[in-house]
Amino acid sequence: MRDIRVVTYNIHKGRGWDGRTRISRIAEVLEEIDGDIIGLQEVLAHAGRGAEHHQAGYLAHRLGLHVAFGEARKHRGAAYGNVTLSRWAFSAQRVTDISVPGLEPRAVLRTDVRPHGHVLHVFNVHLGTGFLERRRQAPLLLQEDLLRALDLSGPRILLGDFNEWTRGLVSRVLRREFLDPDLRHYLRHRWSYPGPLPFLNLDHIYFDNHLEVEGAYLHLTRRSLLASDHLPLVADFRLRSR
Repeated sequence: MRDIRVVTYNIHKGRGWDGRTRISRIAEVLEEIDGDIIGLQEVLAHAGRGAEHHQAGYLAHRLGLHVAFGEARKHRGAAYGNVTLSRWAFSAQRVTDISVPGLEPRAVLRTDVRPHGHVLHVFNVHLGTGFLERRRQAPLLLQEDLLRALDLSGPRILLGDFNEWTRGLVSRVLRREFLDPDLRHYLRHRWSYPGPLPFLNLDHIYFDNHLEVEGAYLHLTRRSLLASDHLPLVADFRLRSR
């Protein structure tokens, strides 16, 4: 039996493959999955407008989860960035800038939770689309206020949209840092992008070996194929004693 279900999902601002923006459809996909910790990318938060325009708050309220927002930039007056939802309250939240000058601002959202009495550090990231941009971001992930922070006391999970179409520097760096954990053995379908005809694997979940994989899958349904241009990646873990 799983201890925690972890999800990473680029929701594309709620805009589906059919061209319609419906955050309620994203919520329906997440309700089907029933995740405990959910890392979302490309989330908008319009203040002072209807509930569905503040996508982070809407999803948290509808799913009954705690929410942390990591703003990377503004998008047409709205906050825009990464969101982490959790069944457990956050004991810490931190946003770290990993932007490359002259390119789109990027950030990592760190949240700390205590599932079943264990400390768990979750890092939610959306890396740049350019090859040279990611080469500069890869070492930033290993700095002492991120994956090698001095206050880390439990296992780490790094999840998100890494925008790496082939195995590049980011993949090599992270597979060394996380002792080459691999979800591929558990996945019938490995491609999460784009939309109904996925042929690229951009979304990943890296984890320390204190977490034991019970299973993993891409949530592939008619609704999820339309709701965003990415498919949700899901992994079930058991927590080992340190």
